[in-house]
Formats: sequence, structure tokens, C-alpha cells
Amino acid sequence: MDKPYSPACERNRGPILEVLKEHILPTDERLLEVGAGSGQHAVYFAPCFPRLEWFPTDLSSQLLGMKKWVDEARIPNLQKPQRLDVSKDDFPKLRFDVVYTANTLHIMHWKDCKSFMKLLGHRLREGSRAIFYGPFKYNGEFTSPSNAEFDETLRARDPLSGIRAFEDVNNNMMKNGFELVHDYEMPANNRMLIYSRLKFEKHK
Repeated sequence: MDKPYSPACERNRGPILEVLKEHILPTDERLLEVGAGSGQHAVYFAPCFPRLEWFPTDLSSQLLGMKKWVDEARIPNLQKPQRLDVSKDDFPKLRFDVVYTANTLHIMHWKDCKSFMKLLGHRLREGSRAIFYGPFKYNGEFTSPSNAEFDETLRARDPLSGIRAFEDVNNNMMKNGFELVHDYEMPANNRMLIYSRLKFEKHK
């Protein structure tokens, strides 16, 4: 089996890295990447944050190809790929300062997106960040004709997938204890949403 290769990962990694550098702190110890796919992002980003343990995860079907990238790279702070299905699994039993995911919310079914955001609320502590990269709709409108076409393609393949509404994502993140720190406009009609975990509130 040859290593899987995503041209999009090669195109978007530079702009994504610039944003990550702004929001990954020197004191951060662990980052969990959800839906790491081929592993190209993990291999490119992890060396840029040598004090940060980078944990790439994805569905079982993706792990073999990702392992080829990780094994070949031999990056000290890049951990072995692990299975993570947000509809069934908990995060690894560690404290994570950052959870990063790219181009996953429009692939996941919405109920699984909500499960993922609920899991973020349960597992991340105050000040930890959740970072989402990908296309979003705003006020019911796509940000470009190409995104509208992409959404049609996604839904033709799986009617329960599709580009998510920013408002739905933001409302669910707020419900699970996060505040939006920044919404970056990115190349190729994508966005990068940065959320911070608020202080846990005790409910009476």
C-alpha cells in the first residue's frame, strides 16, 4: 500500500499553520487531532511545536495509511495514530490543551457533530481550545458558488453530510461551554473557528 496523499492538505497547511501558531501556547502539552485522515497535517505541524505531544486520530479505516506517514517521518513528539469515532468513542484518557480538526464537520452526520461538541465540553478544561477548519454557511448562504456545488456533491454521496451552518455550530459550542475567540477567513473559501473552554459552571 502506498501512502495516501491529499493535495488539499499540501495547499492549506501553510495558512493553517500560521493560525495555529497564534493559538497554541508555549505551555500547552497535548493536542488531539480528530479526523487526521492521511496524516499529512500531523507530520507537517508536529515538528513546528516540539514541546507539544501531537495525537492523530481517525476511524479504523484510515489508520493504516496514516501510520505510513507517521512511521516514515519519525517525529519525536508525534504519537502513533489511534482510532477515534466520535459517535462511539471517548477521547484518550489524557488532558488535552487543544483539539484540532480539519474538513470533518461536513463529512460527519450532524448528530455526530453534536456528539463531538458535547465530548469537547466534557473533556476540555477551562482555557483549552477547540479549532475547526473547513467550509461553513453563514445566514443560510454559502460563501461561494464552489461551496454550494461542493455541498451538492457531499449530499449526493450521503444525504446526512453537507456544509454546516456557522450558527448551528456556534450555538452548540456555546451550549457546551465554549466561547468563540476568532473566526478567520482562509483561502479556498474556508474558515478557521477558534473556541476557548469557559470555566465550568456548577448547576444547582
